[in-house]
This record gives sequence, structure tokens and C-alpha cells, in this order.
Amino acid sequence: MQYVVPQFIEVESKVIGPISVRQFIILLFASGIIFIWYSLFSSIIFVVLSLVTAAIAIVFAFAKVNSQPFHAFALSLIQTLQRPKLSVWQHQGKQQIVVKMSQADKKDKGQGKFTPKPNVSAEHIAELSLIVDTHGKYSPEDIERLRKEQSS
Repeated sequence: MQYVVPQFIEVESKVIGPISVRQFIILLFASGIIFIWYSLFSSIIFVVLSLVTAAIAIVFAFAKVNSQPFHAFALSLIQTLQRPKLSVWQHQGKQQIVVKMSQADKKDKGQGKFTPKPNVSAEHIAELSLIVDTHGKYSPEDIERLRKEQSS
């Protein structure tokens, strides 16, 4: 069974002509604010306020900055401006933690066998690196054979 995989998930679906739901809601909200300006103020103040409101609504509805909607850019800008300009690393010295152990804990801790870790040579690390880099094409035996061939 085949499924349809959406390819353009970043594109908003158009509802009314070339206008998406988000753009329509922004423009509807702005027209409501302009109606409030019309009912409250005289003609000159109304015209100035309505032009400013319409311009802001158009910018928020249609403008994009770096292929993201303007409201996302404005939110990022506000968050950036609220952060401190200078970050200072305040190093606090290492704190020593003292843990008191009971006598029973000391006895239990001393009974485990100590197994030293084997020393790993630089040659062994180089061999492992070559095996990993060649995706297992060369084994340690092949590496030894190549070394013998190069030395003779």
C-alpha cells in the first residue's frame, strides 16, 4: 500500500484566494481595530491611526524575513533584545565533598579484586584507527604483512 507523503509542509494552505487563514485573521483583527478608531476619534486622528494600524497588519500578514513569517522574526527579535548583552563565566573553584563511611562500608569496599587496566600502545591505537577508517577492510594480520613488506 502506498501513502501520499506531503512535500510542501512549510507552505500555508490558502483559504480565501491567495490569503491563508493566519493572514485572514490578522487582517480581520486589524479591520476591527480600525472600526474602533472610527467610532472613537475624529476624521484626522482616525485616518492617521487607521493607516498605522493597516500598515502594521499588512507587514505582520504578508512580510517574511529569511523565509519565516514576520511575527516569528519579531518574537525572535524581542527575545534577543531581552537577553543580556554580555555573558560572563563565573568560575567557582572545585568543591570538596567529604563522605563519612562506616566501618562496615570500609570492609566491604576492600574485598573486591583489583584488576589493572592493560596498557594500550600507540601502535595498537593506530591499528584500530586504520581498521575503523577502512571499514574493516584491513585486519591486524594485513597490517603486519604490509609492515614487513615495507621494511624489506
